[in-house]
Amino acid sequence: MNLPDELKPTPRVLMGPGPSDVHPRVLRAMATPLLGHLDPQFLALMDSTKRMLQEILRTRNELTFAVSGTGSAGMETVLVNLLEAGDEALVCVNGVFGTRMCDIVERCGARLVRVDAEWGKPIDPAQVEKALKSCSPKLVAIVHAETSTGVWQPLVEIGNLARERGALFVVDAVTSLGGVDVRVDDWGIDALYSGTQKCLSAPPGLSPVTFSPRAVEVIEKRKTKVQSWYLDMGMVRKYWGAERAYHHTAPISSVYALYEALRIILEEGLEARFERHRRAHELLRAGLEAMGIEFVVESAYRLPQLNAVRVPAGMEDGPTRKRLLEEFNLEIGGGLGVFAGKVWRIGLMGHGAEPNHVNMLLAALNMLRSG
Repeated sequence: MNLPDELKPTPRVLMGPGPSDVHPRVLRAMATPLLGHLDPQFLALMDSTKRMLQEILRTRNELTFAVSGTGSAGMETVLVNLLEAGDEALVCVNGVFGTRMCDIVERCGARLVRVDAEWGKPIDPAQVEKALKSCSPKLVAIVHAETSTGVWQPLVEIGNLARERGALFVVDAVTSLGGVDVRVDDWGIDALYSGTQKCLSAPPGLSPVTFSPRAVEVIEKRKTKVQSWYLDMGMVRKYWGAERAYHHTAPISSVYALYEALRIILEEGLEARFERHRRAHELLRAGLEAMGIEFVVESAYRLPQLNAVRVPAGMEDGPTRKRLLEEFNLEIGGGLGVFAGKVWRIGLMGHGAEPNHVNMLLAALNMLRSG
């Protein structure tokens, strides 16, 4: 394939696990002229972005901002700031991203305690309770919306168990924030990270995070330096806080995009947005089930915005997804890990959670099956 003289990618309908389609207003926001990262106008925009993140996260946490990096940077930010060598951490694992947290925990020199569930199943609070009887973790970490499996994990009971043991409750909300309800304060979440490219419908490159006062106290009482200079909250918080101390050059255009994406969410209203995602999912579910395509996750724990379905008999995984991309400009995701080659991951996220996207995909799948 010859490289183009200028950037002219073929427009795609993004229905994979991320990134998601963004609103035209967000694209226009990215073309806003640059400001300096300490310009008073940009600092005011940072403050507005922080306030909107607090509203969407339903939190009063002062330490709430967007890390300069993708969702994985948010994951690392939370764990490397809260853990020191010799600490104990309990991580719930039922997919790729719980496994990734385990890796970071061990890189921090902390002792890892795992609670595992079968891929496609939620974590059982009884298993967490049993594990907590034999350990004293500094934190309990769990994925709210497991992108690799489509599982929507209930949080309240496991959060209560963590607090009873005096542990911090850490949540991965990369795929949940903006698509389903996330209540940081009501659910007693001490640290949470997300990503901009999923249900917030902004480009990838920023990771919203929030830390409770309990978590901030843990950070302030560390005995050792955070292993990552770039993600050290002791310094980064001074840039997003009142001090405005220089730490790094913020990705200005990405912050513009997030600011506009958050404005769109609040204009729509959180409850209306969640209902839109639910309706899009139900339309997709009905269409896929009429074709005999099965969901991986039982309905009670099924994410509306990330639909994991089994590759139907008579249709090959890779070739089908390739044809969807090349013939219909539709992108869906393949399976990861034990689901590789067996599962499709269909995203209905943010701006893309709407009937036209669903109907286009169903029509394309029907054409491929019949032809």
